[in-house]
Amino acid sequence: MQFVISHLAKKFDEKEVLRDIDFTFEEGRIYGLLGRNGAGKTTLFNCLNRDLKQDSGSCFFTDDSGQQHPADTGEIGYVLSTPTVPEFLTGREFLKFFLDINADSIPHPQPPDAYFDCVSIAPEDRDKLLRDYSHGMKNKMQMIVNIIAEPKLLLLDEPLTSLDVVVAEEMKQLLRSQKTGKITIFSTHILDLALDLCDEIVLLNHGVLEPVEKSNLDSQAFREKIIAALREDAHA
Repeated sequence: MQFVISHLAKKFDEKEVLRDIDFTFEEGRIYGLLGRNGAGKTTLFNCLNRDLKQDSGSCFFTDDSGQQHPADTGEIGYVLSTPTVPEFLTGREFLKFFLDINADSIPHPQPPDAYFDCVSIAPEDRDKLLRDYSHGMKNKMQMIVNIIAEPKLLLLDEPLTSLDVVVAEEMKQLLRSQKTGKITIFSTHILDLALDLCDEIVLLNHGVLEPVEKSNLDSQAFREKIIAALREDAHA
């Protein structure tokens, strides 16, 4: 399976944020979408998720036989940098509600406690109101619903930036364990985080996506190229 972005463009008034983007993402890979704050990473995600209408272009999936079909929102999971959860529900009530309303489309449903175990939410926290959850725990709840739904494409908009070291490491391990059978795009402006977690690095620079050769990921030259590009983009 592949996810293809073809000639996608978006501007706001006269500011061109995304410029004729063409890129192909491969199944089973975690892609680091690297760019400075304000480079257009969230705009790109919102276009892919249909939360924002692009000015031109398209995105679609291709299967192993080469057949194409347009990307449906039901095939895309989106984890926001600021968690959005129904704070009037407990963690368990939220999971049960999500499982119930999506019963016909969930491929492999499990009991709620199995999902809590998967993201290391303690038994004593599972029946607390979500409003009393920490930022990291709310972020884990976002991850749980995406694990349940098993989307073909998972978009992660800087979900680890504000987490403590322990929770961030747990989330990275979870993402690595869940990458089989899907395409994961992880947005960040932190170079070391992208290098640690991701299989491939893609730079959003001047509104276009530029792949970075995997063999260069740990080289000083690579770091200097990325930093220079980000600085140049910041002053464009």
